[in-house]
Amino acid sequence: MKYSFVISLLVVSSRAFLTPPPSSLSTTTSITTKTTKLEAQIADNILGLIGNTPLVKLNKVNEGSVAEIVCKLEAANPANSVKDRIALSMISMAEERGDIAPGRTTLVEPTSGNTGIGLAMVAASKGYKLILTMPESMSMERRVLLKAFGAEVVLTHAAKGMGGAISKAEDIVATLGKDGYLLQQFNNPDNPKIHRETTGPEIWKDTDGKVDILVGGVGTGGTLTGCGQYLKPLNPALQIVAIEPAESAVLSGGSPGPHKIQGIGAGFIPGNADTSLIDEVIQVTGDTSMDMARKLATQEGIFCGISSGAAVTAAIEVGKRPENKGKRIVVIIPSFGERYLSTALFQNLWDEAVALKAE
Repeated sequence: MKYSFVISLLVVSSRAFLTPPPSSLSTTTSITTKTTKLEAQIADNILGLIGNTPLVKLNKVNEGSVAEIVCKLEAANPANSVKDRIALSMISMAEERGDIAPGRTTLVEPTSGNTGIGLAMVAASKGYKLILTMPESMSMERRVLLKAFGAEVVLTHAAKGMGGAISKAEDIVATLGKDGYLLQQFNNPDNPKIHRETTGPEIWKDTDGKVDILVGGVGTGGTLTGCGQYLKPLNPALQIVAIEPAESAVLSGGSPGPHKIQGIGAGFIPGNADTSLIDEVIQVTGDTSMDMARKLATQEGIFCGISSGAAVTAAIEVGKRPENKGKRIVVIIPSFGERYLSTALFQNLWDEAVALKAE
C-alpha cells in the first residue's frame, strides 16, 4: 500500500549568514511542499520474514588471511537459524502435495535442535501439532525454545546420537498411523530445494556475482548442496568446502563418534549431501570451534554457535593459502549464540554470572 504525505519544509534565512534585501528589514521566509511516497513492508505472518539474511566482512579474527572472508548471518532469520528455511519449505511443499493439513496431521521429526526450533515456529504459525525427538546432549536452551513454541519434546540417549533420535521418530510415526507425518530433513528434497531457490541466489546477488569459495558445516547437507546446485553453474570455478567434526569425520572416511559441535556431524552421510559438489572436507575439533566462536563474539561482535566457530576456523585456514589471495570466501553462520549459553561454549561465563553478587 502506498501512502502520500505532504511535508512542509520551513526554510528560514538567518541574519548571521544572509544579508536582507535593501527593500526589506525583515527576514524572508519561504515554504516548500513536496510529496513523498512510502511503501509499507508488512509481512502477512512471521513466515514472510524468513530469508534475505545479511553478509558481513570479518575484520579481526581473520588475521593472516589473504582472501576476503564474508559471513552470511543466518541468525537473522526469525527463529535465529538457517533451519527456518527448510522448516518452511518442507511443511509448505507437503501441504501443496496434499500430504498434510493443520488439524489433521501430527508432524514428527528428529532434530539436533535448530531444525526443530524452525519447525516449531512454522508449526505454531500454521496450526500443526509437532513432536520432536532429540538427543539428550543438546542444550537446555533448545529444549525450552521448542516447548515455548508449543512442540512436544522426546529425548533420546546421547550415546545413540542422531541415529537414536531418528529411530525414535520412526517409532512415533508408526504408532500415529495415517495421522503422523515424518518430515525427514536428512533425505527430504525440499531441504536443498529452498537453498537452491533462496540462499544461493541471495549469495550471488549480494556479492554481485563475486564468490570464489563457499564454506559451511554439514548437518543435513542441504545448505551446501542447494547453494552449490545454484552457484556452480554460474561459476564453475567455485570451490565448496565442507566442515565436519574431527571427532566424527565420517565425510573423510572416518568413524562416527561423540563430539561437541551441535548441529553438524550426524554420524552418517545424509541423503541430502551431494558429495559430488564438495571440493574439500576440513575437520575441526570441538575445542577449536568453541574458541573461535568466543573470539567472534568478543572481537567481531558476531554472537554465534559452535558450528559457526568451526566454519570460520576452516574459512581462515583456506583464506591463508597463497593461491587464494584476493579471492572472496563466503562462510555460512548457521545460528545465534544465545541458544548455547548453558553448553561448554559459555559454561565459564554462566558460572561467573551465577557467582556475581550485588554491591
